[in-house]
Order: sequence, then C-alpha cells, then structure tokens
Amino acid sequence: MTDTKDTLRIALAQLNPTVGDIKGNLELARKARADAAKQKADLVVFTELFLSGYSPDDLVLKPAFIEACREAAEELATDTKDGGPGVVMGVPWRDAKSGLHNAVAVMDGGKITATRYKVDLPNYGVFDEKRVFQAGPMPGPVNFRGVRLGIPICEDIWNDMDVCETLAESGAEILISPNGSPYYRNKMDVRLQVVVKQVVESGLPLIYLNQMGGQDELVFDGGSFVVNADKTLPIQMNQFEDSVTLTTWKRKGDGWECETGVRSKLPDAQEADWRACVMGLRDYVNKNGFKNVVLGLSGGIDSAIVAAMSVDALGEERVRCVMLPYRYTSDESLKDAADCAEALGVRYEIVPISEPVEGFQSALSSLFEGTESGVTEENLQSRTRGVILMAISNKFGSMVVTTGNKSEMSVGYATLYGDMNGGFNPIKDLYKMEVYDLSAWRNEHMPPDCLGPSGEVIPRNIIDKAPTAELREGQTDQDSLPPYPVLDAILEGLVEDELSIDDIVEKHGFERATVERMEHLLYIAEYKRRQAAPGVKITRRSFGRERRYPITNRWRDR
Repeated sequence: MTDTKDTLRIALAQLNPTVGDIKGNLELARKARADAAKQKADLVVFTELFLSGYSPDDLVLKPAFIEACREAAEELATDTKDGGPGVVMGVPWRDAKSGLHNAVAVMDGGKITATRYKVDLPNYGVFDEKRVFQAGPMPGPVNFRGVRLGIPICEDIWNDMDVCETLAESGAEILISPNGSPYYRNKMDVRLQVVVKQVVESGLPLIYLNQMGGQDELVFDGGSFVVNADKTLPIQMNQFEDSVTLTTWKRKGDGWECETGVRSKLPDAQEADWRACVMGLRDYVNKNGFKNVVLGLSGGIDSAIVAAMSVDALGEERVRCVMLPYRYTSDESLKDAADCAEALGVRYEIVPISEPVEGFQSALSSLFEGTESGVTEENLQSRTRGVILMAISNKFGSMVVTTGNKSEMSVGYATLYGDMNGGFNPIKDLYKMEVYDLSAWRNEHMPPDCLGPSGEVIPRNIIDKAPTAELREGQTDQDSLPPYPVLDAILEGLVEDELSIDDIVEKHGFERATVERMEHLLYIAEYKRRQAAPGVKITRRSFGRERRYPITNRWRDR
C-alpha cells in the first residue's frame, strides 16, 4: 500500500459513458478501476453523474432510475473492500431529507464513506439542472486515507459561489472537480482561466476532470488537466480520447504538489471542430444502435463534408451515398459527386427523381392550374429526394444523415420534409464559410481517430464552385442571399452575440436593409428549426436546446 502521508496516486478516468446505460457505465467504471489498480493508484476519480451518464435530463425524475443508480453505486462500493483504489463517483442521489441531488459518492473499504452535493446548479445555455435537482449545502472536505479532499462539482468552480474558498478554509488540501463540460470552440482556454482563478483564490491545487463522448447535441471533449498551487500545469490530458491517467502527488512543506506527467498537445481550433463533429455523429449512431448511415450526395459542399465526416466517424463500409438527379442537376455536379464518393470509398448509387417529381406535378396539376411555377415546384424536388432517402432508411435500417449548415438553417433556406429529413446533422452548428474552411483543412490533414482516407477527400472543384441548390435553371445561392461572408457575419452578430441591427451596421458597414431582411428571415424560420434533426454544438450559441426563441413572434429590431 502506498504511504499516503507523503504520496497519493490519483487516477483520472476520462471516459465515455452512455446516458441511461447504468449497467454499462458500471462495467466501464470497474474496468477503469482495474486499470487504475495496475497503475498502483490509491484513488480513481470519475466525471459528473458518470453512473447515469450526463446529462440525464428528466430521467432523474423517475424513482426507478434513481434507485438503479443507487444500487449500482453500492455495488461498486462493495468492490473497494479488496483494498485497491478508492473511488470518487458521480451519481444522482436522493437524500431522505433534502431531496434529489447531483452528487458524488466517495467509496473505500467496501462502502460509501461520504457523499457531496453540487451547490451551484446551472440554469443557462444547454443546462437546466434547477429543474430537476436540489442545490446542496456548502460542502466540507472528505477524509480519504488521511488526505482531506475538496470535491466541488462542475459549476461549483465556474461562478462566484466561493465553494473552493470554503473548502480551503475548512481544511481541504487538494481540490478535485468532476465535470460534464460540453465542447464549444476554444473552450479549453475558458476552462483553464476558470481553474487558475480558483487556484489563486483558494491557494490549493485543482484537478479538472471532464467527461468524454457525444450525447445528442452535446459533445464532451475531455481535455482534463491539473493546475498546481503555483499555477503550473503538470498534467494535460488529450481532447477527444478515452484515458485512465495516473497523477502522482507529493506532500511538500507548503502543501500537495502534482508531479509532471502526461502533457498532451491539444488540437488547434479546426482540428477540434472536425473531431467534435465526427465524435458527435459516431456516438449518436452507435449509442442509438444504427448499423450504418445514408445521405444524399449532391455534388455540393455541404453533402461532401458530411460524407467525409461520416466516413471518418464510421468507416467507408457503413456509409451509403445516393445521387438524386433531376433536370437541373448539372454534369459538373454529377462528376463532383462521383469523384467525392470515389475518394471516400463509399457505396454510391444514382436514383433519378424525374418520374416521381413529374408524378407529383401531374397529381397536383388541376389544383395548381392557372398559377405560376415557383418555390412550390422547387420544393417538390427536395421533398421527393427526402422521401427516397427515408425509404432507403426504412428498408435497410440506415439512419439518414442530413446536411444543412447553420447559415441555411438560420434564414430558412431548407425544405421541411425534404433536405431537412434525417436523424442527425453533424454540421448543424457550422456556418457556411466554416464549412468551406473545414473542408479545405480536412484535405490537408488526417485527424486522429478518424477512419477515412488521407489526402483530398473533398474534390477541389466542390470547394471552388459557386454554391447552388440546382432547383431551377442557372440558380445560385447568391440570387436571394448576400454573399456568405456577409451573411455569416450578420448571423454571428444576431445569433451568437445578440447584437442590435444598429450595432451590426456600425461594426461591419453593411446596408441596413440587408441586415433587417436577414433578421426577419431568422425569426420566421424558427418553426423550421424546431423540426430539424439534432446536431453537434460547435459555437457558443447553437440552435436547439441553447437558443430558445418563440415561433410566434412579431418583434423586430427597428
């Protein structure tokens, strides 16, 4: 047994639990504990609500679910009577007096020796914990084999609740913070700033342990780390990778210090965005039990990048691409789609849609008699494609991956029951220019843990040509929208920063009428976004559970 008076070995379990799979998560925890034992760890720490998976949302309102989590925790605690590593485990916990809590259970010697409850329940962005949990009291430290550990849970270190200072004042020697912190671009910088602030204010070293894996629209990217009391960074675990990493702590004259260990090089912003999209898609497909996916490959940039992400996530053998041409589909698009499919090595088929489109037109001819052809007829093409892709999904059990970007979803340039059909959208939170940039980046880089080929996977012509839906002769996106660099800048102001029209005009010098029109399109497309497939959160303000605007809404900024 390690002499914990002067040395403490803490294993950090940065793993990928599945919400609701209590038995599977328990088995994952047992394997991690066995791994930690081989590394001669004294303690293994798991992330926030690990046994239930994070975030369980309203599952925790079911008494049977909470009871199953408690039974799993008690079962794991029994394992610790073997004298091996103790455990800090995140678990939803019902206290007989104070109600239901987001909690950690400390396990050692065959039993649960302590529980601690989250104090600061987040109620913003993607979080809604005040809806289901009770806030805990200010926690005191936990005595683990002679070392006093403070365990602030996630949000307890993110705001000014003084949880860490309270723990320091009550005798804590090391702070351990289990987190369920979802990814957005450059989030690692934000986390480090948060932790350094708490280290400075408490005077204590802090372990920041973060969850891994995709859960619906959220991706948890790991990236766990340690900051010593002197603000040095002795441990930096990687993003987007499972790991049980040992940290070794020594008692010095002025407190505990973590020795230098793993120092992973973190991915840059584009690699991180790509890997987040891939991980979100992979886990959504695998955790929901789909064997493979299908998507429409049009020869355009959006479907090409989604095809590449699908192959990177699942491998070429699990991806099926279908070209669905009509009279407006150009020879260039046919060639680009075929070249993309060949580069990715996917199964590729062509299903012409002339007969079903003309069948719909014939069926509606008497109703539409005397009207001009326009958007309705264009949408018939898109909806026909959607019907065919869903038929393939139903027949073969393949999940349809949808391909609309955030720029299109913002202004409603997507067809309900057409190109919006699908189970998941990995680029839902990427603006159009980000789609172009990431496509060019992927052609030059082979990201870790991706299953696709290296080299040019998205033909250069797809990146270079003007974007078009090809729903009428000679159509381009810029017929009815400002250039995408302008559109994206306006949308970022409206969506990410909640800027006024005056602010956007002053900041960029755009025509006021253009900004007003884009704001109007943004608001009237809310009903479409409510019916859109879930997709990976990449930006600070994603559509879906994070940005909640009313569908019926007459307010405009004038």
